Amino acid sequence: MDERQLIARAQSGDFEAFTDLINAHKDKVYALARRLAGNNEDAEDIIQETFLKAIDNIDKFRGDASFGTWLYSIALNQSRAHYAKEKQMELRPIEEYLPSGDHSDSERHAKLFDWQDPHTMLEASELRSIIEEGLAELPHIYREAFLLRYQNDLSVKEVAELIGESEAATKSRILRARLALRDYLSEKFEGVYGPQVS
Repeated sequence: MDERQLIARAQSGDFEAFTDLINAHKDKVYALARRLAGNNEDAEDIIQETFLKAIDNIDKFRGDASFGTWLYSIALNQSRAHYAKEKQMELRPIEEYLPSGDHSDSERHAKLFDWQDPHTMLEASELRSIIEEGLAELPHIYREAFLLRYQNDLSVKEVAELIGESEAATKSRILRARLALRDYLSEKFEGVYGPQVS
């Protein structure tokens, strides 16, 4: 059954068809939400709200874009709403920002018998962390454009439609994100390897 048929069935109340549509896109939408939110807990909240909005509004889906693009737009709106809410949150005690020393979450994902080279794994893990930090430093409007383009492999036109900007403005945001990320990584690696790396 193709996507159009699934959408028609979902719009007539077939929850199984809706679930099939969601399952086809949930990993990519979650990856986007995770990168935008910066942590699993907030990403899960965003995803939950995204899917609820999708259920509530499936009858309004007109098919102008693909179902996946429509789902991305809902996730982006939920992410923006979450980000705006987070900015308005009251200050919390500093103890809540300090690491607790509880590494159970990271250890839970570790594989017991992973025979890869520990040095390579450490380097890859550190590199991934540095890139994640760099992405987290980007202003939200640049981060979302960058992630949609490079993580979700959307065209500039699709990204522009999702964020509600012209293609020129979208290209500018993506370029600014790339330049900011390049500068961040250069600074980080210069600190490790010396000024000859740029």
